[in-house]
Amino acid sequence: MLRVNRTAVLALLIVSSSVFLLFQLHYYRKYVSKHPGSHILRPAGHLTPGHLTASQVQWQVVKKFLALVQHFKLPLFLTDTAVLALLSQDALRQRDRLVREPHCSFLCTGRAVTSFALQANQWKYDPGFLLAAEQKGFEVMELRGVDPRLASLDTLSGEDIPLHFLFRLHSHVIQVVFLYERSGNYLWHGALRLKGDADRSFAAFKVLDYGRYAGAYDRPQLILTVLDGLDVRVPRNISRFLAQQKHARFLECRYRDARNFLQLYPDDSSAAAVDFRRKAKALLHLTAQTLARLDVPFWLSSGTCLGWFRQCSIISYSRDVDIGIFITDYRPDIIAAFTDAGLTLKHKFGKVEDSLELSFLIEDVKLDVFFFYDNGDIMWNGGTQAKSGRKFKYIFPRFSLCWAELLELKVRVPCETLDYVTANYGTSWNIPLRVWDWKSSPSNVQENGVWPVAEWAELIQVY
Repeated sequence: MLRVNRTAVLALLIVSSSVFLLFQLHYYRKYVSKHPGSHILRPAGHLTPGHLTASQVQWQVVKKFLALVQHFKLPLFLTDTAVLALLSQDALRQRDRLVREPHCSFLCTGRAVTSFALQANQWKYDPGFLLAAEQKGFEVMELRGVDPRLASLDTLSGEDIPLHFLFRLHSHVIQVVFLYERSGNYLWHGALRLKGDADRSFAAFKVLDYGRYAGAYDRPQLILTVLDGLDVRVPRNISRFLAQQKHARFLECRYRDARNFLQLYPDDSSAAAVDFRRKAKALLHLTAQTLARLDVPFWLSSGTCLGWFRQCSIISYSRDVDIGIFITDYRPDIIAAFTDAGLTLKHKFGKVEDSLELSFLIEDVKLDVFFFYDNGDIMWNGGTQAKSGRKFKYIFPRFSLCWAELLELKVRVPCETLDYVTANYGTSWNIPLRVWDWKSSPSNVQENGVWPVAEWAELIQVY
């Protein structure tokens, strides 16, 4: 058996160690120094905030926060728009690849805030959680507000509930938005409002994703994935969630003003009025379901919008339901969809290019569908008198759409509701009018010519 040359073995070990050390130095210069999102750890295993980028600090703060909420078994999910925008379904399917990445690919956006949400029914106030957060170095700001679910025409205010938590560490803020279930089977969060003694330097409030307004969302389906080595829940359909976030602004019913109105003008409590409100509610829910299947957005218009804004309900003597749809959202199969849902087409006026209007009937309650046209500084919808062919135009100032709730249904209304209602009903909109001529009573109506007699058969269809 050959004897081992100790000197040769020692020399081999020295050469191997030198090669390995040179490889480490080469890897650091070529890779780590070029990736600002890499995590440079202190010997104790923690980042040194004073020597790191905002992205590196962000990752470490998020990591520490997620460890805390997982310990307390809080099922938060990621709602940060910047992070979600970086994600794709393809990226989520490649979770194993993301785990092995040595740098921060998604969570390190460099922003001063990272946003999460929690469904409020999964939260029980636990002072131990907030105490543990403070022991981990987080500063905590709790923002509360009135629970609108307890408000009604009888009770104008509810109890205070948590709306937002802000956790700050090393100048990075974690925002937790509380989502509450509403009777229309949707999730709602409140606006973030600072009280007089609040620390306005606690966070860059203007850049928060959530809180400028109250918001409404469909309940998202969540999945657990791994992002940059951290277990995180995210919405399964990220693009849908982000689309909702852009248009989530919610307007609460004005209960105090509605109660004052109804004290002056008590609502009709007759059997006929109660029956109409029941049928109108059923029709509104059916309308929402039908148009949702077509992915056609609509909003409350005319008298139905006035009823929501003025008295948080349906105007019992209106005898119809009015909705608006942008003409750009028109679908040729709208009529077929409504008839399949059990409604009967009552009339069809105009054409897609000009003054289109549809009317349906179910259980002696009429659904009027007004199509709106964009004309620069204004928006308008048309009207047609069947017996004469006269055309009318109703002018509205430009408006955007917000969510609201009516008759236990999440519906859209013009965000600039007062301007919208005033345009249609004038400054005396708060005084009920039981006699109404659609050709002359509206404040915003204008003559718009006459349809050519030769086109009446196509443009004026009454059933």
